[in-house]
Amino acid sequence: MATAKAQSVANRETAVTQYGLAATNQKTPTGSLTYEQIGTWPDGTPRYQATTALSPEQQNLYNLNTATQSNLGNIGVEQSNRIRGVLNEPFDINAARGEKLADINRTFLDPQWARNDEALRTDLFNRGIRPGSEAYDAAVQDAGDAKARAYDRMFLDSYERANTAALTERNQPLNEITALLRGSGVQQPNLTGTPTPGVAPTDVIGAQQQSLNQQNIGYQADVASNNALMGGLFGLGGTALGGWMKSDRRVKRDIVPLGRARNGLMLYAFRFRNEPGAHVGYMADEVARVRPDAVKPDRQGWLHVNYAVL
Repeated sequence: MATAKAQSVANRETAVTQYGLAATNQKTPTGSLTYEQIGTWPDGTPRYQATTALSPEQQNLYNLNTATQSNLGNIGVEQSNRIRGVLNEPFDINAARGEKLADINRTFLDPQWARNDEALRTDLFNRGIRPGSEAYDAAVQDAGDAKARAYDRMFLDSYERANTAALTERNQPLNEITALLRGSGVQQPNLTGTPTPGVAPTDVIGAQQQSLNQQNIGYQADVASNNALMGGLFGLGGTALGGWMKSDRRVKRDIVPLGRARNGLMLYAFRFRNEPGAHVGYMADEVARVRPDAVKPDRQGWLHVNYAVL
């Protein structure tokens, strides 16, 4: 738990350092980007804010553009009332087309046929043909037929044009309000992404694991050394006469307890009173309480221990 907590602290400190390295203020001809700390999170981690500022020239253009969009938006609100009237009035394409055809006739054919009628009457009068005569009526009838055919051709030729004109007049207010609405759209600010950290965090867990591995290597070395020592000790006991060695407390000095062996008996470091070298082994009186069969006295009464049995 302590290692995990230390790793968490190291990760957070690394992240803060990474952000500080990446949050570089920028300044360009069109504006600038600055970072500043604005407080901390509940766990104490710093909080930062990125601020974008335009150059004076770009800020002026931005203000003008915003004012223009605002004006277009206001005009759109005003003109939307016109749209209500246009949409509430039923639209009859046949009536609208007929009106446009009539306008075309009045604009182009009516003046022309008025001039033709006047020219026909003048021509008939100059030739001595008077109204009421058979020749006059026939001439007028021919002129009327030609006029009717001309209006029919005009109707057929102008049919699609009249449809287009009627629909254009109908849709014009809708197109205008649509254009105004598009022009008043709000532009979202172009924000810069959060800096990406690039510094590796301190590997606390790895360092702790490495330390434990080194300790374990040392422990294994100690165990191997101890095993070698004990193996040599018991080997000596095994090579002694029947495995018996003098182990009486009364003939030993500088006795230091080392710990218990796997058989549960206490091991000691000691020196024999008449020898300078150090030894490791048991105390015969303690062995006698557990394994009396592994203890016996010699002729002088000193107790011996059978290391081969132990």
